[in-house]
Amino acid sequence: MEKKDFEAWLDNISVAFLSLTDLQKNETLDHLISLSGAVQLRHLSNNLEILLKRDFLKLLPLELSFYLLKWLDPQTLLTCCLVSKQWNKVISACTEVWQTACKNLGWQIDDSVQDPLHWKKVYLKAILRMKQLKDHEAFETSSLIGHSARVYALYYKDGLLCTGSDDLSAKLWDVSTGQCIYGIQTHTCAAVKFDEQKLVTGSFDNTVACWEWSSGAKTQHFRGHTGAVFSVDYNDELDILVSGSADFTVKVWALSTGTCLNTLTGHTEWVTKVVLQKCKVKSLMHSPGDYILLSADKYEIKIWPIGREINCKCLRTLSVSEDRSISLQPRLHFDGKYIVCSSALGLYQWDFASYDILRVIKPPDFSNVSLLGFGEIFALLFDNRYLYIMDLRTEKLISRWPLPEYRKSKRGSSFLAGEMSWLNGLNGQNDTGLVFATSMPDHSIHLVLWKEHG
Repeated sequence: MEKKDFEAWLDNISVAFLSLTDLQKNETLDHLISLSGAVQLRHLSNNLEILLKRDFLKLLPLELSFYLLKWLDPQTLLTCCLVSKQWNKVISACTEVWQTACKNLGWQIDDSVQDPLHWKKVYLKAILRMKQLKDHEAFETSSLIGHSARVYALYYKDGLLCTGSDDLSAKLWDVSTGQCIYGIQTHTCAAVKFDEQKLVTGSFDNTVACWEWSSGAKTQHFRGHTGAVFSVDYNDELDILVSGSADFTVKVWALSTGTCLNTLTGHTEWVTKVVLQKCKVKSLMHSPGDYILLSADKYEIKIWPIGREINCKCLRTLSVSEDRSISLQPRLHFDGKYIVCSSALGLYQWDFASYDILRVIKPPDFSNVSLLGFGEIFALLFDNRYLYIMDLRTEKLISRWPLPEYRKSKRGSSFLAGEMSWLNGLNGQNDTGLVFATSMPDHSIHLVLWKEHG
């Protein structure tokens, strides 16, 4: 058939085809397909793939593809990555999608990382860790054995755990290996704090002492309390040591000389916690950079301005209730911006600039739950049976871990949290090391550690 005649015929056929119903069009196509040979069928198959399988991720500009992908949830996106290599490449490079997914899981985001494939890998790592937490499989346990009497004092810093015991010794342990690095003879320890060179101990003999790790020598002795010293803190920059005692007082000492600079009164119960911290917010009573002392007893938290003057006066007294049957739990958290403490009424958070209560968190059966650590995303809590992780954005408990029958202490110094940075958001590197430590009736120390990533 000549080209001109063919084109005229095709026009007539097209007009007739368009006038048919859908059913008639389908029957016509079926008939034409039955008359076609291999060449025609191959041609039809190639053209149908182009018409019906248009790859929008391949055809759209990358910016539009990223915009569309943002509307899908991460699990759907992971499924879409299996469609083709091209889809996997485009979806993996959508940084904003994976960063948002990580943030929603409580992960910290380092915006300086430019590798487009990095955040998908971080998300996959994050989803695994969060699943482990949900399934109560994120931790493992270990024990430190070496003391011959009750272990009453614990302090953790940078992978090292210090333990003070009634066996008149203090030991420094490498948590990762379980090895004892130093062991020195001391008095009975009710509280300990250390750095690279020295160890400071508060004792049931009513004194505070400073020791040198390398030699075990006592370099300073602080005498003046008339009751056991339950908590100590110090600052080398200020050359100040503070101690809280069963004599209801807080004493401020010159760290280098052992001289008592001041005795702070006003507590009506044992002072079980003292915290020396630099202020990070401005108010009428303090400025950023000022050093602040917090002291806590069974019912109250007192705030003192350390560093401005020797004869400082209490700035404020905080409590959760006027009812003296409602007591504070032994843990106290202060980061320079917020004060957090638990009680039988719930977990209280105060704004340090205004001293206003920002919120009270009341998880189920909170009367038996105590605070260990508090961050921007997570809180670490425990009771007689379990260690708990709470998502502070939802105030829901997201994980728990069973605890053995540890040694009970009303003061609360015989248990502590380990690494704390992950409470501000996990990042794939900070979920390692010590989570929790407590002393046991057999004089060992029970450790809860992050399990290595699978």
